[in-house]
Amino acid sequence: MVSRFEHPAGGYKKIFETVEELSEPVPATVTGRIPSFLKGSLLRLGPGLFEVGDEPFYHLFDGQALMHKFDFKNGQVTYFNKYVKTDAYVRAITEKRVVITEFGTFAYPDPCKNIFSRFFTYFKGVEVTDNCLVNVYPIGEDYYAVTETNYITKVNTDTLDTLKKVDLCNYVNINGVTAHPHIERDGTVFNIGNCMGKGASLAYNVVRIPPTQKDKSDPIEKSKVVVQFPSAERFKPSYVHSFGMSENYFVFVETPVKINLLKFLSAWSIRGSNYMDCFESNEVLGTLFHIARKDIGGGQGEYIDHKFRAAPINLFHHINTYEDNGFIVADVCTWKGFEFVYNYLWLANLRSNWEEVKKAAMMAPQPEVRRYVIPLDIHREEQGKNLICLPYTTATAVMRTDGTIWLEPEVLFSGPRQAFEFPQINYEKHGGKNYTYAYALGLNHFIPDRIIKLNVKTKETWVWQEPDSYPSEPLFVQTPDGVDEDDGVLLTVVVSPGAQKSGYMLILNAKDMSEIARAEVDCPIPVTFHGMYKK
Repeated sequence: MVSRFEHPAGGYKKIFETVEELSEPVPATVTGRIPSFLKGSLLRLGPGLFEVGDEPFYHLFDGQALMHKFDFKNGQVTYFNKYVKTDAYVRAITEKRVVITEFGTFAYPDPCKNIFSRFFTYFKGVEVTDNCLVNVYPIGEDYYAVTETNYITKVNTDTLDTLKKVDLCNYVNINGVTAHPHIERDGTVFNIGNCMGKGASLAYNVVRIPPTQKDKSDPIEKSKVVVQFPSAERFKPSYVHSFGMSENYFVFVETPVKINLLKFLSAWSIRGSNYMDCFESNEVLGTLFHIARKDIGGGQGEYIDHKFRAAPINLFHHINTYEDNGFIVADVCTWKGFEFVYNYLWLANLRSNWEEVKKAAMMAPQPEVRRYVIPLDIHREEQGKNLICLPYTTATAVMRTDGTIWLEPEVLFSGPRQAFEFPQINYEKHGGKNYTYAYALGLNHFIPDRIIKLNVKTKETWVWQEPDSYPSEPLFVQTPDGVDEDDGVLLTVVVSPGAQKSGYMLILNAKDMSEIARAEVDCPIPVTFHGMYKK
C-alpha cells in the first residue's frame, strides 16, 4: 500500500518547530463521540525545543523533551503539555545555549571559562544527556520519561511535573537501556542495554525490574541482570533500540550498525564530536540473531549458543515475538542494508522541500516488515535443508557447513520508500503470543502521513489518511468487553498545519480504520515519538 499523497506544500516542516509549554490544560473541541470507556490519559513524548538562544539542535533526537497529555473525562477532552525539566533542559534555558551534548549536537565548553578549566573538563569524561524525549512507561506505581542513556526521569503524569532523575548505573551493570521495555501483566519490566562484561569485553544485559513491592520500596532498587548476550565485536557494541520477548524467550538482534567505543571515549570532547560521529556500519558482519531462555529457575535466564545469521539490516522496532511448535516467530520493522538510517534524520533533511526530501529518501536503506523464524531444535546433521516446517510462512532457516544457521525472512509489508514504523499491537492480550493485527505509522519518504493496519497472516492492509495531515504512532486501546483481537480503538495525535485548529487527537475504529471522533486544539503540536494510554 503506497501513500496516496504528495506533500509539495511542505506542511510537515511545522512538526519540527519549537512550541511554548502551556500554563494549564486547554479544552478540546470534540467532533464525533468519545467512547465511554476512554476515561484515562493519552501520554506522548517528543522534542519541543529545537534551538536554544541562537544555537540550533541539529538532529531529530536532539530537541528537548516535551510531554503531552490528552485527558478523557465524561466525553470531554483536554490537552496539556510541559517540558520535562531535565538537567539538559534546565541548564540550556539558564545559560541560553546548548550545555550538554545531544545525539547530533555538540555542546561547546563555556567560552567564559579559561583554557585550563576547559582542558580539565575534557578528562572528566562525557557528560551524558538525560534528555528523555522518546517514551514514557510505568515502573511499579511510578512513571518515567526515558531516552536511551542510563538516566530516566520520574514524572507526575497528572501534573506533568518532573520529580527526579534516576541513574540506572547505580543499580545494575548497564551503560544505557532502550526506550522499549517489555512489561508483563503483573508489572514486571524487562529491558536491555549494553555493558562492560568480564575482562572489559562488551556484552548486552537483559535487566528485570520487579512489579510494585508490598513494602512500598522502589522496585528499581531490586533490578537484576537476568541474562547476558555476547557482543560480536570486543569494542563495538551494536546499536540496540528494542528487543523481542515471547512467553519463554528473549530475542536480541545484533545489527551491523556499531558504536565505536574507542572513538566515543577518546576523541569525544576534543574533536567537538557528538554521538552520531561514533556510529559506523560494518557491512562484512551482517546481522546476528541471539536467543535466550527467559527463566530457567530462580529468575535467571540462559543464553542459547546457536549462531543465527542474516543479511545486514537496520532494526529499530520489534512488532511481536511468539513461539509456535518449536519455533520462535519474530516480526520486525527493518531497513535493508547496513547504512545507519539515522544519517537521514538530520533536521535539515526533514525540513527540506518535498522534492529534496524525496531525493534523500531514495538514497536511504529501504523499509520492509519482515518475519524471521528461528528453530529451537537444531541438529548438526541437518545441513543444507530448511529447518522450518510451519505451514503458514515462507521464512527459512538453513544450517551451513560451519554450523551457523542462515535466516531468510518472509516479507509481510513492502512499498518503495513507504515504511510501516512505530508499530503497535493489542499488547495486553497478544504481546508475546500468536496474533493477527499490527498497527503503525506510515512514513512516506520519512514523512509521517498515514496510519496503517496490517493483517500479518493475510498481508491485507487498511489505511487512514488525509491531505496535509501528519499523525503519530497509533496506540491500541481495547474495548472492555471486546472479544476479537481488533475490538478497540486507535489513538493518534495528528498535526494539520493548514487547518483552523492545527492539532488534534484522533480516535479510529481499529476494526476498519474509520474515524470515531477527533478532539481539536488551538495550539501547535510538534512531532511525538512514543507514549502510552494510562487508564
